[in-house]
Amino acid sequence: MKQADNATVDATLDATGLLCPLPVLKARRALKPLAPGAVLEVLATDPGATKDFEHFCQTTGCELLEVGEQPGGELRILMRKPG
Repeated sequence: MKQADNATVDATLDATGLLCPLPVLKARRALKPLAPGAVLEVLATDPGATKDFEHFCQTTGCELLEVGEQPGGELRILMRKPG
């Protein structure tokens, strides 16, 4: 698990209730209009989302800033768009 150091969230994607691969696909779409260096927050409930986003960041150059579990089992993933 990674914790972000005072990262400012530029956009939030609510992917709760969606199963693999939808959270990652929606995140890819949500990142497109963001400026380089922008931070996207993804909220997800799919237990496989952590590994999916780790792989997504490795293959796209995004920086995985934080992966943490919120109360109720919701995952919060922060990633920075490359550039």
